[in-house]
Amino acid sequence: MFFSYSAKSSSLFLLGALLCSVSTLSVASIVISGTRVIYPAAQKEVTVKLSNKGSGPVLIQSWIDNGDIDARPETIKTPFILTPPINRLDPDKSQTLRLSYNGATLPANKESVFWLNVLEIPAKKSGADDKNLLNMAFRSRIKLFFRPGGLQGNANDAASALTWNTTAQGLRATNATPYYVSLVQIGLAGNSQKAGVEGEMIAPMSSLEFKLPGAGSKNKISYSAVNDYGAITTHEATVK
Repeated sequence: MFFSYSAKSSSLFLLGALLCSVSTLSVASIVISGTRVIYPAAQKEVTVKLSNKGSGPVLIQSWIDNGDIDARPETIKTPFILTPPINRLDPDKSQTLRLSYNGATLPANKESVFWLNVLEIPAKKSGADDKNLLNMAFRSRIKLFFRPGGLQGNANDAASALTWNTTAQGLRATNATPYYVSLVQIGLAGNSQKAGVEGEMIAPMSSLEFKLPGAGSKNKISYSAVNDYGAITTHEATVK
């Protein structure tokens, strides 16, 4: 049986287990090729490589969600078909996940975002003492961007195109492009004080506000974002 859980709940479970004098602890074995998936609308399918870097076999359950991290896989409906949804992966072996778009209607003038989930459950070691062994499942979740054809500009230029304005709460970043911008950090240029915003995304043609003490009109800010290749790029802008 496979279980889905959030990072918060898994951390609490781990803490409780450590307090019970566990002598052996499973660690994540599966490595996903890339930190995000880009699906160009014109492609028949895209593939994602999974590699088992551990010392034992694992069972893998994979699914795509719409943004609700707690949704059960069997209840989720997305415009993608993913195969194989469940498979076994032996040590030092790889498996290719195949994602295909089923043609359901999605916005044609901007990207849409989904999430690819990979849950790994290590095999129980034969002869292991259940009282001294914690067998944990590990869940990885990365962004899947569906990208229509004919969008203006380049996705890797979207972060540098952000405009910044002051608000009563701090700063507002506006993304006028048709691409998502995934931020990592923002701060005043030349100042060690930064605002951690890792995981925050500014949707296409939308704005997002941030609290950044000291930021005001005509200040220069620096910020970093993640591009299509998973690399972090750094940018500067003047607050308007």
